[in-house]
Amino acid sequence: MQKIMIVDDAAFMRMMIRENLKKAGFSDFVEAGNGEEAVALFSQTHPDLTLLDITMPVKDGLAALQEIRKEDPGAKVIMCSAMGQESMVIEAVRFGALDFIVKPFKPERLVQTVRNVLG
Repeated sequence: MQKIMIVDDAAFMRMMIRENLKKAGFSDFVEAGNGEEAVALFSQTHPDLTLLDITMPVKDGLAALQEIRKEDPGAKVIMCSAMGQESMVIEAVRFGALDFIVKPFKPERLVQTVRNVLG
């Protein structure tokens, strides 16, 4: 079973992502509300995939991405960003993100992207 970590400072967004992935057959989730929690949780749980929001308090997604990739260079990370954050998305890909989803996203796009990255 593949474990997915969902990282977003908005609990509502985490719930939406989780519910859409549950409908697609995924069932093992861990969640974090900011980048600092995400890095700690990644170390503890070693998820197969991390969905990482870019704009968050305490530590943003780009900083968390760099720390996660330092710990595990093979970590699979998909960035989530709001419209108009293209430069941050380019930066995220440079730091090792495998794909990105622009919010608000369609459930099919989310599921397809997750399936593509998990292979």
